[in-house]
Amino acid sequence: METRAPFVLIGAFVLAAIAAVFGFVYWLNNTGGLGPRATYHVQFEGSVPGLMVGAAVLFNGIRVGEVTDLGLAADNARRVNATISVASSTPVRADTKIGLEFQGLTGVPVIALEGGTMPAGAAPIPTLIAEQGAGQSMTQAARDALRRVDAVLAENAGPLKDTIANLKVFSEGLARNTGKLDGIVSGLEKMTGGGAPAQKITYDLRAPPELGPANKTLKGQLAIPEPTAVAMLETQRMLFQPAKDYPNFADFLWADAIPKLLQARLIDSFENYDIAHAPLRAADVGQTDYQLLIDVRRFRITADSEPTVEIGLSARLLDKSGKVIASRLFEESQKLDRIEPPAAVGAFNDAFGRIAKEMIGWTVQAL
Repeated sequence: METRAPFVLIGAFVLAAIAAVFGFVYWLNNTGGLGPRATYHVQFEGSVPGLMVGAAVLFNGIRVGEVTDLGLAADNARRVNATISVASSTPVRADTKIGLEFQGLTGVPVIALEGGTMPAGAAPIPTLIAEQGAGQSMTQAARDALRRVDAVLAENAGPLKDTIANLKVFSEGLARNTGKLDGIVSGLEKMTGGGAPAQKITYDLRAPPELGPANKTLKGQLAIPEPTAVAMLETQRMLFQPAKDYPNFADFLWADAIPKLLQARLIDSFENYDIAHAPLRAADVGQTDYQLLIDVRRFRITADSEPTVEIGLSARLLDKSGKVIASRLFEESQKLDRIEPPAAVGAFNDAFGRIAKEMIGWTVQAL
C-alpha cells in the first residue's frame, strides 16, 4: 500500500522555520541582544530629517540601542516624540544630553546620548528633551549662517558702501604720497636702528717704502710681539681727544685692531729696510735672540683748536735672558687741514713713517 507524504505539514513547518529565523534576526537587530532593556522617551523641538525606526542610539559614541517608535506630538506641530530602547546598563541620567548626529558620507541620522552627572537613582528619569536645533544638519546650519550674514549685510549696506568709498580715497592718497611715505619709513628705520646696515669703509696704515740702503744689518734673530695697549686702543675705530662723534667717521674702520695693525706695519717697515734679517712675530718661532716690546700710548686725533694726529709708542729691547738692553719713547704728530677719513689716514701714514724710520735706526744701533 503506497504511503502518502504529508506535504501540507512539511510546507507549513518550513514556512514556520523561515518566519522564525526572520523574526529572530529582526528582533536581534532592533533590540540589540538578549540582555535586559530600558525604554526612554525623547522629545525633539523641530524636524529630525531622515530619522527612522530602527536607527541606532549611541551613548558617548558607543551603540547601546535603537529607536523603537517615532511620532508627531498632537499638541505641537513642531514637536517630534521618539521612543528608544537601550541596554539597561546604559548610564542614562535625567541630565543626559540628547542630540542628533549624521554619520557617514550619506549622513545617516542617529540619536546621540552624552554624559550626565546626576547620581543613579537620584530622581526618576523624565522625558529626555533634545538640545535646541539637534536635528539641524551641517548643510542646514550653513544655510542659516549665510542667511544671517546676508541679513546683516542688507541692514548695513549704506555704511559698508561709505566704508569702501573711504578706503578708496585713502588708497588713492597713499598712491599720491608714496615717495613721502618711503622717506618716513626710511627715517623710522634709521631712528630705530633697523634696515640694512651701512657698509663700513676699511682703511689701512702704510709702512714707509723708502728707507734707504741697509748700511748696517740687524744682528741675531729679532721678534716683535703684539704691542700692549689699554682696552680703549683695542679697537678698529678712529679715536678722538676729546671723545666726540664725527659723522664722516661713522663708517670708518682700521684694517685691524690698532695694536695688531702697528705690529704688522712695523714688521713691514723692517722688511723694507733689510728683508734678509727682518724680525718675526713672537708666535712664529720659539726662542729668539732679541725681542722688541712695544706699548701703544697714543694713536688718536686731537680735535681741539688745531686738529692734529698723535702717535706715541714706548719701545724696549730685551735679550734672550729677558734683560732690557735699550729703551726709548717715540712720539710724532701731524697737523690736519680737515677732519675727514682720507686726510686723517694720510696724516697717520706720515707720522708713522717717521716713527718707523727712527725705531729701525735705533734698533740697528742698539743691537
